[in-house]
Amino acid sequence: MTRERETTERFLPGLDAKLAAMPLELLESADTPALALFRDAGGTGLLIGAERGGCGANLAEAARVHRALGARSPSLAIAVNMHSCTVAAMPPGPAGDMMLDMVAQARLYLASAFAEGIPGASVITPKLHGERVEGGWKISGSKKPCSLSKSMDILTASVRLRPDGEAADQLALAVIPAASPGIEVRPLPGVAVFPGSETHEVVLTDVAVAEDAISFFGGSDDTLNDALSAAWLTFSVLVSACYLGMASGLVERVLDGRKGTAADRMAMVGDLDTAMAAIEAVANEIAQGAIDPGTVARALHLRFATQRAIERTSGLATELLGGIAFMTGDSAQLYTGCRALAFHPPSRMNIAEPLDRFVAGEPLIVA
Repeated sequence: MTRERETTERFLPGLDAKLAAMPLELLESADTPALALFRDAGGTGLLIGAERGGCGANLAEAARVHRALGARSPSLAIAVNMHSCTVAAMPPGPAGDMMLDMVAQARLYLASAFAEGIPGASVITPKLHGERVEGGWKISGSKKPCSLSKSMDILTASVRLRPDGEAADQLALAVIPAASPGIEVRPLPGVAVFPGSETHEVVLTDVAVAEDAISFFGGSDDTLNDALSAAWLTFSVLVSACYLGMASGLVERVLDGRKGTAADRMAMVGDLDTAMAAIEAVANEIAQGAIDPGTVARALHLRFATQRAIERTSGLATELLGGIAFMTGDSAQLYTGCRALAFHPPSRMNIAEPLDRFVAGEPLIVA
């Protein structure tokens, strides 16, 4: 992972060395210093242009950084992933530009509240609801799991609202200051994975949201428009890189200890490097403006191919590191983290038929 760490050093000087000097047990605790270290390094502006005060990384470079973070601290990688995807999904225009300026210059964290915590639920048909009031909206409902729930400066949440003059609800993005009255963070009990990511439930009760803090994506329940496609693509690339980093952390331990055979080690390295090359290829395609359904399908295939590579390498690496390391060392935490990629929407089971129909020439339906 030399290139990934060189990229991290270029954009976030000193961060990787500080993370490497800390035990995984500390980085993966509820009291982790990792989120503060990332903020102090200017990481909240990773995907924001240098002209706005950000780091100016492109998507492929950001993927390298996310892989490096995943190898050091899975919790940090997951929390940062949701922030980065929210930055990428910020709607264009004066309001979005002003938000990006604030995030980069004031080093603000954006929490991404898109998940519903309901198996089979669609991320583009959220249950969060709102009613029209003078000057804006009042929004209520629950979002879980939601990372960065304690460190967030701004909550961004998907919600169904009915614009004035329209006959049906539309998907919208609400941008809400985290200190707004009516926002409550409720701990998810017994969370054993990514404890340092501050992943909990965020409950909204009649939260006032100004008119200019709402951006509408459109009314379709089953297809992706350009704005949703861009967000979806960014998520697929970066979340794949995060979890590939966790598997890479396990394989690094195998390489350092010279565990297994040369064939074992090279097979794992080959799987990981091939997956990373695919991540960078799709990231570069997206950076060139490709947001068509074919690109979305490739990004989804990329994610599931990466998931299979992670399953192979993390399982073998954990076995080679041995039972004592699993019971008393870092390998159990990294291996458990690797498995969580399967639970991010859309799951392989839910999207298999739509992708199969798309290959056969039908439209890509994602709901």
